[in-house]
Amino acid sequence: MPENEPTRRPPTIDAVAAARWARTPPAGPSPWLHEEVGRRMEDRLQWIKAQPHTWADWAPLRGGLEAHGLLARRYREAASFVVEPEPPLQQATAQALAQPWWSARRWNAARTRFGAESVPEEGVDLLWANMSLHSAADPQGLIGQWHRLVATNGFLMFSCLGPDTLAELRALYAAAGWTPAGHDFTDMHDWGDMLVGAGFAEPVMDMEHIQLTWSSPEALLAELRTLGRNFHPQRFAGLRGRGWRAQLHELLAGKMNTEGRISMTFEIIYGHAFKPKPKVTVSPESAVSLRDMRQMLQAGRGKPG
Repeated sequence: MPENEPTRRPPTIDAVAAARWARTPPAGPSPWLHEEVGRRMEDRLQWIKAQPHTWADWAPLRGGLEAHGLLARRYREAASFVVEPEPPLQQATAQALAQPWWSARRWNAARTRFGAESVPEEGVDLLWANMSLHSAADPQGLIGQWHRLVATNGFLMFSCLGPDTLAELRALYAAAGWTPAGHDFTDMHDWGDMLVGAGFAEPVMDMEHIQLTWSSPEALLAELRTLGRNFHPQRFAGLRGRGWRAQLHELLAGKMNTEGRISMTFEIIYGHAFKPKPKVTVSPESAVSLRDMRQMLQAGRGKPG
């Protein structure tokens, strides 16, 4: 993207609220939904022929520690890296991955290197980013960071929430005349366009709906709090009172099915894309990074004269 071109930001994400959530350490283990999505995304790796020699996990503390273990077992011989972009979460991430129970998973956590600075200059063959993109106030900027971390001919594998997520809760809020229940989520086709705009190629997007149920409004809301916050700029500005909370519980209880369960929909988007060899548009002045220049020179040597 040209330097002078403004970055498009999602119109319904409050950047300050999103940043505050990103810096907040999780109160417990990685959310169950994130782990389940990570398991399903890891299963999709069987269809990708490329076998990475290096891979990095983006923000696994919230994205899924169990999912990190699945990748480590799949790519036992590959060098692994962990990139936690938020400084307040870096120590907690390192400690979580160093816990004794991980050794029982039969992969060597001691081989994992931490921090973006530890990633090889040429990038990694696979960058894994589970369930983080939908919370980014500047998703194009984030995808650009990912592009820089991926090596030429490497690939990105990611997942995020889609527009149909919590449709039932959104409808309930709207019917009650309340402010939006959450920020809007981006369609998978728009994610594909952003990937191409960042320099990735051959994006493949897929989606599915996961239906979760709870036995009570309290259980539902407790789990939602582990998944994120309402980043909508027009969300209720103050603290809600007990009366509002009681009304919310009553409305949610009214949505129980015949089995006494409250159901919510989650749209899960999966995507992967490859990073092709860099191309330079010839102009009177062209700026090329040192890494891209090396890669272009190496590619040139491989061509017959």
